[in-house]
Amino acid sequence: MKYLIGIDLGTSGTKTVLFDENGNTIKSHTVEYPMYQPRNGWAEQDPEDWYNATVETLRNVVKGIDQEKIAGIGISGQMHSLVMLDENNEVIRPSILWCDGRTAEECREITELIGKDRLIDITANPALTGFTASKIMWIKKHEPENYNRCRHILLAKDYVRFRLTGEYATDVSDASGMQLLDIKARCWSDEVLEKLGIDKALLARVYESPDITGYITENAARLTGVPAGTPVAGGAGDNAAAAVGTGVVTDGKAFTTIGTSGVVFAHTNEMRVDPKGRIHTFCAAVPGEWHVMGVTLAAGLSLKWFRDNFCAEEISTARAMGTDPYYLMDKEAEQSPIGCGKLLYMPYLMGERTPHLDPDCRGGFVGLSAVHTKRDMIRAVMEGVSYSLRDCLEVLREIGVSADDMAACGGGGTSPLWRSMLADIFGVRVKTLASKEGPALGAAILAGVCSGVYGSVREGCERTVKTRSVYEPNAANSAEYEKYYSVYRALYGSLKNVYGLLAEI
Repeated sequence: MKYLIGIDLGTSGTKTVLFDENGNTIKSHTVEYPMYQPRNGWAEQDPEDWYNATVETLRNVVKGIDQEKIAGIGISGQMHSLVMLDENNEVIRPSILWCDGRTAEECREITELIGKDRLIDITANPALTGFTASKIMWIKKHEPENYNRCRHILLAKDYVRFRLTGEYATDVSDASGMQLLDIKARCWSDEVLEKLGIDKALLARVYESPDITGYITENAARLTGVPAGTPVAGGAGDNAAAAVGTGVVTDGKAFTTIGTSGVVFAHTNEMRVDPKGRIHTFCAAVPGEWHVMGVTLAAGLSLKWFRDNFCAEEISTARAMGTDPYYLMDKEAEQSPIGCGKLLYMPYLMGERTPHLDPDCRGGFVGLSAVHTKRDMIRAVMEGVSYSLRDCLEVLREIGVSADDMAACGGGGTSPLWRSMLADIFGVRVKTLASKEGPALGAAILAGVCSGVYGSVREGCERTVKTRSVYEPNAANSAEYEKYYSVYRALYGSLKNVYGLLAEI
């Protein structure tokens, strides 16, 4: 029996998991690290923290095992985050993260330089502050001395790969989020790079996700305990890796994640692009195929916000009971009917991505009256997030992407009420999976392909991804939810001008 390692490099920490070749978790270890906000709306991290966390977690999970049975390593990573190295391979400045919002002006400039429609034609997405290209342009404008020192541009997981293997490499799924890749051709776009004045020599070589991109060096082996020469797969961006880890690698399969943000993600073997730019189209971790995804910016964040501000009693009771406050909130929400007594919630706490692309829209309760209780408001938050995710799903359907087999992931996916709510509101079967490791398992499967343990990504998923439970949509519930969803869809258009007025104050 061979071992496979999946490294999940996230924003809050790095989690490394040791699996056997059947996808069973043998050992897991997580190391957290800080995020810095030098100004309002900025977000940065020290790449050295990522590397140190990777070394520590690798050393922990391989301790006490037969290390010669480690077949390969895969890395999943937070997307878009910019790492710049000088001629000595030293990090020039802290990494600007995916959630950093400083580049609105650069996004406008990118759109003007390339053209809105042409940008979507090539990169399949409009210019967004989260993407890497606008971060590079910001450095060129505001820190020219740093840009002039730059010799290599990497993404988060690719910096860790460089430290482990000495190779400058990335994969197509993560590179898709840089806004420098020709998504259809799966290579760097000479046209985009030329118009933005970015030297292609700064960029890493692009691989498919299951390709071998390098091997563990002698130095990395001494530090981690992983044998020198162990192959490292291309890996994938976090959502692309999660797709592999949940078996979303064929047409018709999709997953919904309710974490801080929410994602509806579907696989497609044909490249499909929303000309309005409401969803992302990226290269998939399956060679030669793609995925599409819509994003709700404040999914689990909405419920966390409500918990932190209005549920002190639930937090205190949960502490005394030794349980999770969200469990108690779930039980309260179950006592409220569908529609919450005609109460709707808009989850636009951080603006919105899909389908509105509006940084100025804001959240709110609509229909609130004196008859409503806290349990109604909790359920309204859960329903509102579900309606927002339904909005994402409708855009996918609009461009011809099917999503009939849906997995629920993330913190919200652990709630039975939320899972049944999604099944009823989406009108599709929603399942949960035996493994909760998602991106780490996906990265390990890619490692299994690169090392020959599996013949393909799909074969790896068939071996390792197992269903735990299934929620079928209830027709009567679906019909009831549909009444409220139609009203929910009308709210944004009715309030759009109000959001603009508020933003101007």
